[in-house]
Amino acid sequence: MNPYKHMPLDYVCPFCLVVNGVEDKENKLVQSKQQDIVYKDDYVTALIATLWWDNNKAHVIIIPNQHFENIFDLPIEYATKIHQLSLKVSYALKECYQCEGISTRQHNEPGGSQDVWHYHLHVYPRYKDDNLYKMDGNLSSPKERAFYAEKLRNWFENNK
Repeated sequence: MNPYKHMPLDYVCPFCLVVNGVEDKENKLVQSKQQDIVYKDDYVTALIATLWWDNNKAHVIIIPNQHFENIFDLPIEYATKIHQLSLKVSYALKECYQCEGISTRQHNEPGGSQDVWHYHLHVYPRYKDDNLYKMDGNLSSPKERAFYAEKLRNWFENNK
């Protein structure tokens, strides 16, 4: 049992909505679209993030399909699936984006900057002097994300 829970009782989880195929036309509950998904299996889903940094566009978020609030909830079986997929996503980003490196980030609890109460792992394409940790992110549009999502979906289709 997880003693480190912070999710409000009335929380509507945007990542659970994405996994279940729900889209919100007004972007109040969920900003992601089904077209943002680049990979999905019985355990995990990978999608293009909606928040972008100018020099690191279209990073990928990997989420478990079942709701786990944070790392303290996450069963090892799901952690393994998430990190196996993070390796594949890293190869896909290197090939599709021609990036020079990869960074992963994962946040837990308010003190750890968690702002979505569903465990998720960020996988960023990195470039020399990209200043990722010195800049603020901006919301992307579905149209912007579609280009990158298609590239990554094609990579996964061709690299099974």
